Amino acid sequence: MGDKVKATVMDANKIRRTLYRMATEIIERNRNLKNLAVVGIRTRGVHVASRIAALIKEFEGVAVPVGVMDITGYRDDRAVAKTPTKAAKPRLGFAVDKKTVLLVDDVLFTGRTIRAAMGSLFDQGRPQAIQLLVLVDRGHRELPIRADYVGKYLPTSRRERVRVRLREVDHKDEVLITESVDLKKKT
Repeated sequence: MGDKVKATVMDANKIRRTLYRMATEIIERNRNLKNLAVVGIRTRGVHVASRIAALIKEFEGVAVPVGVMDITGYRDDRAVAKTPTKAAKPRLGFAVDKKTVLLVDDVLFTGRTIRAAMGSLFDQGRPQAIQLLVLVDRGHRELPIRADYVGKYLPTSRRERVRVRLREVDHKDEVLITESVDLKKKT
């Protein structure tokens, strides 16, 4: 099986403009930026989070802390292992108590990743508030989770996939809609 690109929905310039807009929205909504902390969900959410924090610093001169979260052990939809997986502790480098925590991910789909991230976050302490930023919201929620900041709403079918590529990982910034192709049928 391979993936066929159906559409490029965001290029590098569109992603850059979108991140600028979202950073501005965050600044407008959060009057006390010194109480804000940004937590990126691995893998691409970490890079989006770093870019957002850099823009906040560029626009307002405030360096907000950025943490990294791996939610693998907190997921409720992973395959059941013979031995329980110990959840990886987030590498936050700061206390979340009484902070406004901005959770950042690349794509919001079923909501299960965000539910797991909130579980992990609450294991670290009690934030004053949690806000959610996603580059793409593709719909198909299974849990009642909604992002506060959305780069692009992208209605998709369940058979389609949204691929976010970022230069830090993929050497190129773009958002693609792809669909699985059965290579055996092609031959």
